[in-house]
Amino acid sequence: MGVKGFVEGGIASIIAGCSTHPLDLIKVRMQLQGENAPKPNPVHNLRPALAFQTGTTSIHVGPTPLPQPRVGPISVGVRLVQQEGVRALFSGVSATVLRQTLYSTTRMGLYDILKTKWSDQASGNMPLARKIEAGLIAGGVGAAIGNPADVAMVRMQADGRLPSAQRRNYKSVVDAITRMAKQEGVTSLWRGSSLTVNRAMLVTASQLASYDQFKEMILEKGVMRDGLGTHVTASFAAGFVAAVASNPVDVIKTRVMNMKVEAGKEAPYAGALDCALKTVRAEGPMALYKGFIPTISRQGPFTVVLFVTLEQVRKLFKDF
Repeated sequence: MGVKGFVEGGIASIIAGCSTHPLDLIKVRMQLQGENAPKPNPVHNLRPALAFQTGTTSIHVGPTPLPQPRVGPISVGVRLVQQEGVRALFSGVSATVLRQTLYSTTRMGLYDILKTKWSDQASGNMPLARKIEAGLIAGGVGAAIGNPADVAMVRMQADGRLPSAQRRNYKSVVDAITRMAKQEGVTSLWRGSSLTVNRAMLVTASQLASYDQFKEMILEKGVMRDGLGTHVTASFAAGFVAAVASNPVDVIKTRVMNMKVEAGKEAPYAGALDCALKTVRAEGPMALYKGFIPTISRQGPFTVVLFVTLEQVRKLFKDF
């Protein structure tokens, strides 16, 4: 396939990324819920303070902050529009375009090359283990290339939840990347890159491999013919598999990328493992599946749009 596979994958990925961007933004906001929530305080002072003026005894107990309520994706979306306006749903969309151009174009094109190379010449199919292997390689390479855009996208999407004085107010993805490089060093552009690579390997292996596998199973069993119905069914199933596999890594990745590191102060997280441990200790194991509903709500449509568009683009480029 060569360059053709990269072009087809890139076009489909950009269309899918832009069309589902609001859902991705809501997912990021939900994953950051409770990150800086105050911990319930124990009783601070049980020693009685004698009020001799009244002859009564009082016990001073420190106030215990109430836990922050968990809100769902619809509530997050409604509140976001009310507080920041409809345009806020597309905050960071320029970073999404760049991310899909770098990351998804690379992974889709590379997967296509490996699929062509490793497929059985007679049947045209590739064993599931080989599909997973191709997905892991393609996802890892794509993520390493696209990490700067990924960091910028997360920060631009999360900026609106911060107090006005703490907001970064990036004008565009170029502004975000330029300012990060100047203020925090070039290495900040690859902050959380190990998480990005791990997540991308999981997503690509589960998403692309499972789509091909589900599509082959549907066609082999004669459930449906090769058409829109088959593409939608296989892609939605692949989106669910990808969401389940990647959500825990995605939560940690979002928090590490979004953390604010100030000169002379200790960073909130020392790394991915530290972030995971602190998150679980403070919020419980299920915190790793925060934002799962918007994740599957976004991953499902994203995967459907991605593969349906890809199949149509392939038809258009068939004679090229």
